[in-house]
Amino acid sequence: MKSCLRAVAILIAAITAAFSQPTEGTMAINLSMEHPATHYYHVVFRAEGLKGDAQDFKLPAWTPGYYRIMDYSKDLVNFRASDGAGHPLDWSKTAKNTWHVDSHNAQSITISYDVYAFNPFVAESFLDDTRGYTTPASLFLHVAGRIQHPVTLAIHPYSGWNTVALGLDPVAGQPNTFSAPDFDLLYDCPILMGNQEVRSFEVQGVPHTLVIENVTNVDHAKITADLKRMVESAVRIIGEIPYRHYTFLAMGNGGGGIEHLTSTAMMFNGSTLSDPAGYSRWLSFVAHEYFHTYNVKRIRPIALGPFDYDKENYTDMLWVSEGFTVYYEDLILVRAGLMTRDQYFERVQKNIQHYENSPGHLIQSAAASSFDTWIKGMNRGEYFSNTTISYYDKGAALGLLLDLKIRNETANRRSLDDVMRALYQKYYKERKRGFTDQEFREECDSAAGIPVSEVFEYATTVADIDYRKYFAYAGLDIDVAPVAQPGAFLGADAQFQDGNLVISSVEWDSPAQRAGLMAQDQILALDGTRVNAKSLEETLKSKKAADKIHVLLSRRGAVREIEVVLGQKMERSFKVKPLANPAAIQAAILDDWLRERSPTP
Repeated sequence: MKSCLRAVAILIAAITAAFSQPTEGTMAINLSMEHPATHYYHVVFRAEGLKGDAQDFKLPAWTPGYYRIMDYSKDLVNFRASDGAGHPLDWSKTAKNTWHVDSHNAQSITISYDVYAFNPFVAESFLDDTRGYTTPASLFLHVAGRIQHPVTLAIHPYSGWNTVALGLDPVAGQPNTFSAPDFDLLYDCPILMGNQEVRSFEVQGVPHTLVIENVTNVDHAKITADLKRMVESAVRIIGEIPYRHYTFLAMGNGGGGIEHLTSTAMMFNGSTLSDPAGYSRWLSFVAHEYFHTYNVKRIRPIALGPFDYDKENYTDMLWVSEGFTVYYEDLILVRAGLMTRDQYFERVQKNIQHYENSPGHLIQSAAASSFDTWIKGMNRGEYFSNTTISYYDKGAALGLLLDLKIRNETANRRSLDDVMRALYQKYYKERKRGFTDQEFREECDSAAGIPVSEVFEYATTVADIDYRKYFAYAGLDIDVAPVAQPGAFLGADAQFQDGNLVISSVEWDSPAQRAGLMAQDQILALDGTRVNAKSLEETLKSKKAADKIHVLLSRRGAVREIEVVLGQKMERSFKVKPLANPAAIQAAILDDWLRERSPTP
């Protein structure tokens, strides 16, 4: 027993030492982009006060918020190292993202290099003469073992650009110069540069900035006003604002959204905002990334920070971190008066449909989906929908079930909001760490006053969910009856590629799979008629279950004909509607759950 206690003490001491790194000396980064048409950023990193014969400089392999190994080092070139007097230092690359510099006890080392950046995606960096966007983890090296060291960043934007926006604190008296208490925060602050429009608003006296580009035919004043209402609604859930300033980086060209402690970066199709439905979807997108300011960045599983930037950081709780954020994104808009209840029910319906009508819901749990996202989440092969689900979708449904369960068990005195507030207060503010899986479960049980084990069983297994029981808590009914879909069912998706109709995926246990159709098969003809882009869709509409079709196909150069006996597709609608005569407690839960809240004074 004593040896175990001694081992624990040694481990705690090692962890304490690792996160109490010395901060002697200074670290400063200069970022420039004189020739944006080449798509190369130039970085100069100067580290003072170093000790030792050698230093390792490392670049992250991924960025927090996007659970995929990106191997950013592949884009770094022209690495050079010198001492304080400008003398070159020898170096070698010892790992995919590590540069070993023979410093010979030089206290000052300057590293310079270039990074190629030309992918309009929010988890990567981009540079041309219209926009500069950086994912800092893809650009900035740190000294191994010194990631907790403060750092300053001086940005020299391309001439003609008037906007430099990010979530770091500015250094007084030094234009476009910013400070970070450590490299973790530096990596968490994307940068947007160019000639974007900048608008601002305050919530509880805290400044919020919207930096927006490539969004036309939409009143930017309306966008700003709606974002203010959205922020107020989200803040009311937790009860306080945890930052001194916040920046929305909104780029209406590109893809993806990632949350950060003091900002969010979002890329999207700006033209879709002129359509009311598209604008509503965009508001949900923004609400999602903003609520991550609380859920993930501060309320988080213990596995999600401090980070190991060299490898995957696994957790089976993304169904909470991401899924609950999906749940809250639309709830925030309803309570802000930016979404109607009917619109909300439609979103809930589509969310549940998305994973329940997919074969993968019988194979993968929400917890397993969370853990496997590093290896499966972005590798969407032809078998993807047969074996996987999205923790975003099922997690959102589980958040809804848990919320209604807590409200029912406490006569509407408590809710999931109370769980989120407790996690924020206890683990983020008081203990300054994430929570374990068991601690999260205990907070849910405490809020409900009883164990809520059934919801956690739904999260960790593929057991059928009793939706009607949970929705009834709020006086709602949900249609779970399977309904025959019109037309005949084949169970194969196909796309027209370079003039050829090619099967992209085959559904598990479908007529197509039973007949032997495969992904990558090229369909040449159906029932003796040569195909075009619409042939498959039109053929299936004209058929019924038990009809046969003859598929002439080419498989790796060999032509063959396969007979398929078509089936009937059965799906559940999960349509949500109020009960005709709800009990008083049911009506009270529904009203409190989806009631528009008053604006913040």
